[in-house]
Amino acid sequence: VDEAALLKRHKQGWLMEISNNLDHCIARLREARKNKIALSLGYHGNVVDLWERLVYELETTGELLVDLGSDQTSCHNPFNGGYYPVQLGFEEGKLLLSSNPGKFRTLVQESLKRHVAAINKLADKGMFFWDYGNAFLLEAQRAGADVAKKGANKTEFRYPSYVQHIMG
Repeated sequence: VDEAALLKRHKQGWLMEISNNLDHCIARLREARKNKIALSLGYHGNVVDLWERLVYELETTGELLVDLGSDQTSCHNPFNGGYYPVQLGFEEGKLLLSSNPGKFRTLVQESLKRHVAAINKLADKGMFFWDYGNAFLLEAQRAGADVAKKGANKTEFRYPSYVQHIMG
């Protein structure tokens, strides 16, 4: 949601392209898949909107438009600006954070549940998802989202952590 962070990652080369339009993102994903071109696309907006749009495309066209997904949300600090709820724009979220932190927290937790629900639908159809190791899965679990690894203890998540499982 914070354009400055997105532009920084683009400048650093982590993202090949950026867009603030979901229709454009979907068109670019389709084009890249058709031409078998790897694409690292950053969306300037709330990532929940993007995940939910990818689910919509999957459900309406049968196309899984992403092979790999990750999340670098700053959930080590979700209730103080590290995560912005999908229900609010960035500026509106900043205002609510300062004026009513309790309501902001409730919206963050609702948003985390939606966030995970969309990821789960895509992962169930073949997208490989991993957490960056930034407490996204932990905070999603605390919010009541379905992130537990089936048949494992409550501290194991269904998705690997980049830091812990991939780099470690």
